[in-house]
Amino acid sequence: MIESLLVANRGEIARRIIRTARRLGVRAIAVHSEADADLPFVAEADEAVCVGPANPAQSYRNTEAILDAARSTGAQAIHPGYGFLSENADFARTVEASGLIWVGPGADAISAMGDKINARNLMSAAGVPVAAGTTEPATDLAAAVAAAEEIGYPVMVKAAAGGGGMGMGVAVDEAALRTEYDKVRAFAERMFGDGSVLLERYFPRVRHVEVQILGLADGRVLALGERECSVQRRNQKLVEESPSPAVSPELRSRLLAAAVRAGEAVDYRNAGTVECLLDPASGEFFFLEMNTRLQVEHPVTELVHGIDLVEEQLRVAAGLPPTFDPDALTSRGHAIELRVNAEDPKRFLPGPGTIKTWVEPTGEGVRVDSGYAEGNTVTPFYDSLMAKLIVHGRDRNEAIARARTAVAAFDLSGPKHNLPFFAELLENQEFLSGDYDTTIISRLR
Repeated sequence: MIESLLVANRGEIARRIIRTARRLGVRAIAVHSEADADLPFVAEADEAVCVGPANPAQSYRNTEAILDAARSTGAQAIHPGYGFLSENADFARTVEASGLIWVGPGADAISAMGDKINARNLMSAAGVPVAAGTTEPATDLAAAVAAAEEIGYPVMVKAAAGGGGMGMGVAVDEAALRTEYDKVRAFAERMFGDGSVLLERYFPRVRHVEVQILGLADGRVLALGERECSVQRRNQKLVEESPSPAVSPELRSRLLAAAVRAGEAVDYRNAGTVECLLDPASGEFFFLEMNTRLQVEHPVTELVHGIDLVEEQLRVAAGLPPTFDPDALTSRGHAIELRVNAEDPKRFLPGPGTIKTWVEPTGEGVRVDSGYAEGNTVTPFYDSLMAKLIVHGRDRNEAIARARTAVAAFDLSGPKHNLPFFAELLENQEFLSGDYDTTIISRLR
């Protein structure tokens, strides 16, 4: 097993990775910005290094500072978590060229799946269903208009290099396309340094379902069930559950098989997620993108399968077999994750501030992955995620009941937060029925 691990991230995911590392006897090294010096993940690491000021470009995205921290602390490996440098192929190559172990997929796989157009073309060649769309960038507005006419309106306009629900817009006609194309292209250039734009078929009513994959050290790719991620605001997830209430055994078989083909097409190693759109009317699903990292919502997969995905990541990176028998993997019960964000529960706008009260819920089937504690300040420099409240039950009804109890018991004050929204959602008949889609929040707000 790896003996020392530098966690190149912050908040709840850094704390969660450190927890597994310490359980395994792996020396855990944290890096942090000046703004995060007082957060729990820093105190819980065996060693911590400040890598710069609050601005992520000068700290958590500062590759030289992170590599310097790894060298100065004698780290053997780097785990990037999610976000920041986790899907940066150049950083992965630099880590390995420095003689360190990269806890993630190979740089070639990250690069291949990081460009959405290239990823769509690869998946289509591998026999993975792909929605109608462009096979090369729409280099100008005229090309975008021509592509939209061929695909048929409405179309989704997307940044080819984007991710995390950012850099997207919907065009219902040519006039809207002209506006959305310019907006998406400008955003993509500003955020990703790449203004490439793709168009694909837009489904007015669709579910967002993804499959957790794990590429083993021996070359096999496993599919560890699916997650439902359709409760979203601004194309970003708020609630995830596993298994999906929309997926039948027959559909699950096809969905998981397609995810395995996707991983095999890029010789995938380590943890990753194949994201798909599911048309509830036809039962068709289509490849959306592959996230070449650990997902925010990985705990629901852990709870229904009884495994620790971070431990499995470390074992793959070390060339070791998994802790479980790949041929006898089973799932049990139902899990739900609620992302507790520092944002108002009506319009979901950020609401940073100092935490006055922080009492996490406890009880059977309740897990909290948190990045903060009482007295900490949620700053405006980073994502608004404060904690993930995850529950597990024998079935979906029990999981929902435990989620209701846990939400009511989570005593949080100071920053604005979205716990009241979750209390409302968990009583909503559309959500309770399991027959909901990505537009459910628009009917609640």
